[in-house]
Amino acid sequence: MTPSSDITVITADQVSDHLPMGTAIAALEDALRSGLDPQNSPARTSVPLEQGSFLLMPGEHGAYAGVKVLTVAPGNPARGLPKIQGNYLLFDADTLRPLALIDGEVLTAVRTPAVSALAVERLAPAGASSLLVFGTGPQALYHVRAVAAVRNLTTVTVVGRSEARTEALLGRLRAEGHDARRGTAADVAEAELITCCTSAREPLFDGALVREDAVVVAMGSHEADAREVDDALLIRSTVYVEDVETALREAGDVIIGIEHGAITSEDLHDLSSLVRSGPRTRSGPAFFKSVGMGWEDLITARAAYENIAPARG
Repeated sequence: MTPSSDITVITADQVSDHLPMGTAIAALEDALRSGLDPQNSPARTSVPLEQGSFLLMPGEHGAYAGVKVLTVAPGNPARGLPKIQGNYLLFDADTLRPLALIDGEVLTAVRTPAVSALAVERLAPAGASSLLVFGTGPQALYHVRAVAAVRNLTTVTVVGRSEARTEALLGRLRAEGHDARRGTAADVAEAELITCCTSAREPLFDGALVREDAVVVAMGSHEADAREVDDALLIRSTVYVEDVETALREAGDVIIGIEHGAITSEDLHDLSSLVRSGPRTRSGPAFFKSVGMGWEDLITARAAYENIAPARG
């Protein structure tokens, strides 16, 4: 048996220090360009527990395999604890020898916006510079960082339910050099880039107000009955997803839109085609919906491991 001391333990601080957002975005792009097919990514599995659930997200590509194990404990915020916790276990694909144990919370915080930024980089006009963010949590912060890695942002507007949390995020963004301000849902009429990073189950804004050349990203849920955008946006938009089959199973924004007749499954375009072939011609907004997939965790974990392991000796 391989001693546990042979496993590289990668902390949250190490991921933050050694995995720049640009590196994560490039790793995801390279994987898709080199032939990774998201359709072959195993589906997410949820295992019920007395106080919540396990989420298991496996993946395999090239020299590596891995699985992210997250716990979802709805009662934790009342205890002052994170609702979602977990780790990523990376393996050698040939021998299935465990290589690294990586903090799952920060890995997810990087990989999710890196996927969004990959879509934004392909879909947004080169001069797009105004970002509107719905949400005030870690994903909102990391999405600003990710979009800033692919576009030169001149303004960042934040829409949040809590004034205190909104002001805290604005302070953080200003400290990082952004011209950040508080806004409202009506600001979608001016924003060139919109990211939805919330736990909302109903649409956040009127999609009819969104600019014709805007790019909208929604990543807040992987549940079939939750959505952050409305039918009005879907009707006007060219719609992109990570993988069509996964979206039809988990992406409420898409599933509900299809149920309402706003779009059909034939209207969905996948991320790998976007990366390899470029965007389709469109006359309205572009909408990208992500739910999170195991291949994204694997590729991001690989990038973190390959950046950090040599530095450890």
